[in-house]
Amino acid sequence: MRVGESFRVALEALRVNRLRSALTMFGVVIGVAAVVVLVAIGTGARDLVQNEIEGLGSNIIFVAPGQLSLGSAPSISRMQLDDVAYLGRITGDEKDIAVALNSGEVVRAGRNQTFSSIVGSNENLQNVFNRPLRRGRYLSRTDVETRRRVVVLGSDIARKLFGDVDPVGRQVAIAGGTRFRVIGVFEEVGQTFGQTRDSEIHVPVTTAQRMFGVTRVDFIAIRAPSSGDIPRLQKQVVDALQRKYQGQQFSAITQTQLLGTIGKVLGALTGVLAAIAAISLLVGGVGVSNIMLVSVRERTREIGLRKALGARQRDILAQFLVEAVLLTSIGGIVGIAIGAGVSLLIGAYSPVPAAIAWWSPAVAFVVSAGVGIFFGVVPARRAGRLDPVIALRTE
Repeated sequence: MRVGESFRVALEALRVNRLRSALTMFGVVIGVAAVVVLVAIGTGARDLVQNEIEGLGSNIIFVAPGQLSLGSAPSISRMQLDDVAYLGRITGDEKDIAVALNSGEVVRAGRNQTFSSIVGSNENLQNVFNRPLRRGRYLSRTDVETRRRVVVLGSDIARKLFGDVDPVGRQVAIAGGTRFRVIGVFEEVGQTFGQTRDSEIHVPVTTAQRMFGVTRVDFIAIRAPSSGDIPRLQKQVVDALQRKYQGQQFSAITQTQLLGTIGKVLGALTGVLAAIAAISLLVGGVGVSNIMLVSVRERTREIGLRKALGARQRDILAQFLVEAVLLTSIGGIVGIAIGAGVSLLIGAYSPVPAAIAWWSPAVAFVVSAGVGIFFGVVPARRAGRLDPVIALRTE
């Protein structure tokens, strides 16, 4: 029997039993669609994190106390504001060194109030990170040295507190009533690591230290002159801080290293989710095998007649194997279409990121076809081994 004839017979068998064929495909459709959707979500999350990290700026080294890695417990910082000048002698320019002291407080303006992330920083933050302003100006060196009560608002905070009114020159109250004058508003930048940066407000780090009753800074960010200088600066900065603060460990990690660590975690998570979804394909394959065994039993006389008319064992084997592969392949195509559609809807109408990886539909289709081959072999071999005399006597 030719391949074309095998396909024609398989299509006719599927057409005759349309409802049974559709129900048999259902498990494969669900499995393939789930694989495509979950891989799309994992890929979208990885792309989102990559864009957010790259959006911070280029050639940035993050310095923090302790072992800076995902899952590690935070260490209490002993770093001080004078470390900017101390590390500036190593980097060559202290203007490329920013500090941050973080807290969370309720911010009020008139009758409006909202919770905000307070970032105490120095005037160098805009030299290190990409934070454009929509209105006004950023913190100056004088603001930091004189502990001025001035603030730069994130776009969300400005909208919640002042609506469409220009907030520059107006006042807000932070930490139980301390009044600050608004000097600027950031452009909208979106989220980083799931937290919106548009809900931040920046104040001089010295003002934040006095307001919170501390002398430390939580972390230091350094912009290297070029990517080639990063490994040297990482080692020199860590060595210098460990000499100054005896007995305390420090870490210096780059955007690339941070992205690599997060990428590994997201990649592993995507793999686990895809493996869980692939269980549906296994269940679908078992269903295909069961239905094909039923089909062999129902068509025993047909098989006997074909063999009596000269069909060889391999012809019968090919006929049922093609039918099983066709069943799962059609289910795979339908599943890919559904999975792609659901992924596009998730990416367009939900906060969950989704990006269809080019390889996931291809892998899903190959796996679905492989399921047909794997689970179709046993029924096909059983059909091919039937004795034509016994098969023709079957009622």
